[in-house]
Amino acid sequence: MKRLVQWGAGNIGRSFIGQVFSRSGYEVVFIDIDSNLVNLLNTTHQYEVEVVSQEGSQRIPITGVRAVHGNDRQGVLEAIEGTDLISLSVGKQVLPRIAAQLGEALEHRIRQRPDQPVDIIIAENIHEGARFLQGLLATHMPSWDQMKSRIGLIETSIGKMVPIQTSKNPLTMLAEPYNELIVDREGFVGPLPDCPFLHPVTPIAAYVDRKLYIHNLGHATAAYLGFQKQPHVQSLAEVLDDARIREGTRAAMEQGAQILLARYPEVFSNEALEDHIDDLIYRFRNKALGDTVFRVGRDIGRKLRYDDRLMGAIIQAEQAGLPWDAIARAYRAGMAFAATDPQGLLSPQDAQLAKELQELSLREAVLRVSALDEAGIDSGIHDRILIQLERI
Repeated sequence: MKRLVQWGAGNIGRSFIGQVFSRSGYEVVFIDIDSNLVNLLNTTHQYEVEVVSQEGSQRIPITGVRAVHGNDRQGVLEAIEGTDLISLSVGKQVLPRIAAQLGEALEHRIRQRPDQPVDIIIAENIHEGARFLQGLLATHMPSWDQMKSRIGLIETSIGKMVPIQTSKNPLTMLAEPYNELIVDREGFVGPLPDCPFLHPVTPIAAYVDRKLYIHNLGHATAAYLGFQKQPHVQSLAEVLDDARIREGTRAAMEQGAQILLARYPEVFSNEALEDHIDDLIYRFRNKALGDTVFRVGRDIGRKLRYDDRLMGAIIQAEQAGLPWDAIARAYRAGMAFAATDPQGLLSPQDAQLAKELQELSLREAVLRVSALDEAGIDSGIHDRILIQLERI
């Protein structure tokens, strides 16, 4: 049986990557530092994904799995040595913390199996994820230059939506039905994995941008307009029952689509992107998923920066001479976002940022939250963006 080592047994690791590869006939070995979860997986050798949609729910048993604790050096070395494929889902901030251990395991594996290349699926939403991971590995692997030809670094576009888990049973994961794993076809050094959920594409950058400028942009827009117009409604799906919010969300996503058509005219068509928008709005309205305005909109310090979904799209649109008024309305709504969790609390980061913004003029607030002065864009574009945002 083929083996996948899934580093990170969190939401994406179990509900998505572990699920689709287990269902494709792979033994799945998780690496994680949650001792309780590692023990449970090694005791039961299974967990369950509860798939919920507007049509109902389905429980999918994921069997034949096991786990290795991240602090078990020998266990990690043995798991990586015997694997056919590696996947990483730990978050961009955590990748530097595991890079030395991953590098050691890769060097051990290649020494033991010099004729067997290994591919690493970077199941993270990171722009230029392969370059990022290569930089980390090269730092920790003295033999990187000799071994890099036998290591594939596979960028992805992760579109799976997984809400905050509320079950008290750590062996039950709640998720939506969507299971398309978009991967960089050109990144593999070995054969493409035999997995029907895999969607190899090229160039991967186009699909990473599609995720950012349609999916992420639309999700955030729904949350920010939703809080602006329905501040007492917690459910993201329920605020989208309001036609004003739904239409504002679609308008922003359609402007994001125009950016993609201008950047990648040979990859996307207007019809395909419209279908993608229709599908996403339908998925955003999945009441059974229980996603909240708070979860989708929180962390405005990141989501309103110049290099993220909204301001990133505004810059791209202004540079291309495309309209971005619908995105601007979402951005301004995001600056006033103050949705709370079920306990009535703001996220700590958002609470601190909101306090800072209250002391500033609108222009100063935009510059503070967007870091636009760091974007390295033409001064004329910089000023036009600020003027238009002031007029909204």
